[in-house]
This record gives sequence, C-alpha cells and structure tokens, in this order.
Amino acid sequence: MWLPGLNLLRRQLSTAAARGLVYERHGEPAQVLRLQSLKVSSPTDYEVRVKMLAAPINPSDINMVQGTYALLPQLPAVGGNEGVGVVAEVGAHVSSFRSGDWVIPVDTGLGTWRTEGVFNEDALVRVPSDISVVGAATLSVNPCTAYRLLSDYETLRPGDSVIQNASNSSVGQAVIQLAASLGITTINIVRDRTELQSLVHRLHELGADHVITEDQLRKPEMKDLFKTCPRPRLALNCVGGKSTTEMLRHLAYGGTMVTYGGMAKQPVTVPVSALIFKNVKLCGFWVTQWKRDRHQIDREEITKMIRDLCDLIRRGKLVPPPCTQRPLDDFAQALCDAQTPFLSRKQILIM
Repeated sequence: MWLPGLNLLRRQLSTAAARGLVYERHGEPAQVLRLQSLKVSSPTDYEVRVKMLAAPINPSDINMVQGTYALLPQLPAVGGNEGVGVVAEVGAHVSSFRSGDWVIPVDTGLGTWRTEGVFNEDALVRVPSDISVVGAATLSVNPCTAYRLLSDYETLRPGDSVIQNASNSSVGQAVIQLAASLGITTINIVRDRTELQSLVHRLHELGADHVITEDQLRKPEMKDLFKTCPRPRLALNCVGGKSTTEMLRHLAYGGTMVTYGGMAKQPVTVPVSALIFKNVKLCGFWVTQWKRDRHQIDREEITKMIRDLCDLIRRGKLVPPPCTQRPLDDFAQALCDAQTPFLSRKQILIM
C-alpha cells in the first residue's frame, strides 16, 4: 500500500504546482492579470490533462481581458486563446489522444496562459511534434485565418493577385507565404515608419511581390503597377478607414473584399461607384465562428487545414512571425511589448 500512496502524493504535488495568468475583472491586462496557483485535477471521461509548452499574446487576447472582444469567458478566467501543449494524461473514454501527443486549441476561451490545464477532448486537435514549438503555438489563429481568406472567397489560380493591408501583421505574413506557395501575387500595404526598408526587405524575403505604403497606395502612380500585375480579385482588410477605401479603388471588376479586423477603429467606407460599376462583393470573416460552424458539421475540414499548414511548416514554406520568447514569470514585460506600436515581434510565453 505504501508505493501507490507515494505515487498519489507525487501526482498531487505535480498538479499543485500549476500556475496561470488569472483575471477576476476586465481592464488593462497589466492591471488585472495576476500569476496565481491553479488547481488541476485528473481528467475524467472525455477530458485531457495538458502541460502547456508555449502560448503567444495576440491582440484578441488583450481585447478579451479588456472586455471588448465579441466572446468573453466567465470570470475569473485564465487569459490566452492560442498555444501548444503536450498531453500528460487522458480520461477513460478519450480516443483521439494519448500521452505525449502535442495538441493545440480548436476553439477560443480555453485559457492557454498557464502551465497546465484540463480540457475537453473536443476542444483540442493534434499537431505533429516535429515542427517547432513556436510554429505550433502560433498555428491555430493567424495561419488558419490566412488559409481560409485565400481559400473561401475567390477561386484563385497561379498568376492571380491579392491586395492586403496590415501586411506585416501575423495574418498578413501568413497570407504572403501561403500565396507564394500557390503562385499568387501579393500587393502588400504597410504603414510608413522609421525602419521601413528593413520591413520591406523582410516581407520580400517571405515571398511578397510588391510592398507599398498607405501614402503610395493613394498616388496616381499606382496605375503603373497594373501594367505588369493583374488587378487583384481579392482584397483583405484588417484596418478599416481610408486604407480600405483605397484598396477598393484597385480591386478588379466583380472582386471581393473580406474584412477580418479593424485596427484603425474606423468604419469601412464603400464608394457607391464600387458597388454599381465594379460589382464588388463585401464580406466579413471571423476564424472563431468558422471553426465553431465546422466543428458541428465536419471536423475533418479543420483537421485537413491543420495538416496542410503543418506540411508547409515542415517544408519551410510557412514560418512564424519574428518572436520574443519570455518565461511566464516575465509576463508583465511581454504584455507591455505586445501592446507597443511598430515593435512587430510576437510575444511568446514559454511555460
């Protein structure tokens, strides 16, 4: 009886060490998040105990803590919606995973800024462990968004072109790489900045064909670009305001503009002429809702997307954005850097 008792004690000690970034009210992350001990029990039935390896800080994570996101968890809550972990223990009826598997969240709101947690089997999807930890940790939101934006709205073929703003964002960088792997030309809009040439060089290295500033987008010289490049059939908008209106001016007849973000916090203004004379289509996209819809209908579509993206990562065709890795204890600095304009480095919490 002594040995089983010792094993139980060891399990209790290991689970007692779990920690996470918890908030009990909404507000600025630096003010409301606290690193606290978390109680983690053994999984039951269809549950899985996961030891988190890494989790990024995304703008949507910040918005959720602030209380401005479309979906808000019940408080108190652990922050973070994305990350990768390794399965430590499975419940009696779990069939999808076994100990040692790497997993990432399917849905939002799991609370990934923690060292360990117990989640429902359906809330996770397996990823291969032969890709980088950072690549896996940043896979479930931005690359999935880019994949769907390029797949679901226009039938794009090699030689077609796409125009996008916020091109240096994580989604923008994923769009550049996925488009390059498909032979699709990208016209990439960025805000002017002090280190513009360095940014332009980095985007070209990822596979960007054209990188222009918002000011250049408004100039008459833009028409010269389309002497060698077809007008885009797809416009991807993450900014709003004037940037969006200017993109619409260059969209091909019958093209589609998809809005998936609103960084400028300004409305999307659409000229009547674009609707009447160019017959453009306007759509919105939210990857969380897309996953929820497919999860209920056909989960295979989600797993196929993850397989495709992991294959691109293995082949070196899809790399994560520049990152700064910080231990969980340094969360305050990571949060500060994640909210610093023009820093252009994803903050990753390493557990």
